[in-house]
Amino acid sequence: MDNESFEARLRGVPDGGVTSARGFRAAGVHAGFRKNPERLDFALIAAEHPVAAAGVFTQNRFCAAPVTVSRAHLGGVGYGHIRALAVNSGNANAATGEDGLRVARSTCDIVSQVLACEPDEVLVASTGVIGQQLPLEPFEQGVPAAADALSPAGGAAAARAIMTTDTRPKEYAVTYVSADPAYAGAVFTVGGMCKGSGMIMPNMATMIACLTTDAPVEPACLHEALRATVDRTFNCVTVDSDTSTNDTCVLLASGEAAPEGAAPIQAGTLAASEFESALYVVCEALARAIAADGEGASRLVTVTVTGAASDAEADVAARAVANSPLVKCAIAGHDCNWGRVAAALGKSGAAFDAENVAIDIMGIPVCRGGLTVPFDEDEALRRFEAPEIFITADLGAGAGAARVWTCDLTHDYVTINGDYRT
Repeated sequence: MDNESFEARLRGVPDGGVTSARGFRAAGVHAGFRKNPERLDFALIAAEHPVAAAGVFTQNRFCAAPVTVSRAHLGGVGYGHIRALAVNSGNANAATGEDGLRVARSTCDIVSQVLACEPDEVLVASTGVIGQQLPLEPFEQGVPAAADALSPAGGAAAARAIMTTDTRPKEYAVTYVSADPAYAGAVFTVGGMCKGSGMIMPNMATMIACLTTDAPVEPACLHEALRATVDRTFNCVTVDSDTSTNDTCVLLASGEAAPEGAAPIQAGTLAASEFESALYVVCEALARAIAADGEGASRLVTVTVTGAASDAEADVAARAVANSPLVKCAIAGHDCNWGRVAAALGKSGAAFDAENVAIDIMGIPVCRGGLTVPFDEDEALRRFEAPEIFITADLGAGAGAARVWTCDLTHDYVTINGDYRT
């Protein structure tokens, strides 16, 4: 597929989010998981009928009860058909044993009774404090209230309800006109919401994300597209190198925008390529929003490594730079200290010779051949005022490349996490 041609057909949806795609409604309410009655703490996203669904989840061995239940409801293979996703904030329901599993399953029962569907057609997710038992009572009150409030306009409230230390909701959506003859002229939408600010370096997921589309994608193809896209977007985000116990990313496809009689989109077709490209655009925007909203962050940071022996080694090197407290603190202090970048590259385990390395910070050459390059400190200080900081390194060892998004490290990160439970 010609990416330039496709991008010309891609349009952002004003104020778009998880309910921009046809066939979905959402709501965000205060159910009582949090003490502040003004704070939304429960989100419900629902389709009118069971829709194709796919999910990827944390690989943390301390995985939360809702992750275990949702995996089971997707048949243990990561895809199936689902009617609704229920998300609470304020309590992670992680490290809670059999009681936690009972609450997660009971939540599915409550949602299924209210929406008149089967319990295994409901997915659940939780975010918040680990190790505290999650009460069932707020679900008994919150699910009916959220069901009554479900609407196509409810996506914004749902995005606020899943926030924890996030400073702002994260939503995005795009539309495109398909050029595949089987769907010619059809306008498809892909949208979503996510939350994430700390405990961020996902492994096969993000913190909590719900993505939707009205394209008619069959479940296995949906899962394939989701996994591939997550690897290139959400899995390229790190705030503090910690993988949550609750990471969940769900993709739902209603098929509501399909032409009458059109078959489901299959892998390997032009329509599948179009869909995955649109999904990538949405997930990239949401991934960047997570990095930009890292706990205490003042800057979004993009780290790009090229010239590695392989893509995998480039990724290792880029993450070493992105996760370095010294690099992150230097950015917070507007210090163009390339030595910290070099040290992070050198400890990463990637194979290269120092005398072949080139480093640029904010487009300023600071290292060539492993040696310093004189630069204008005042100009560097001026460029550090930009909202996004770019660090690039060429290792001179091959054709491997990788990109990782992170943020700077400020005093506020310590304050937020030191006071998290209080």
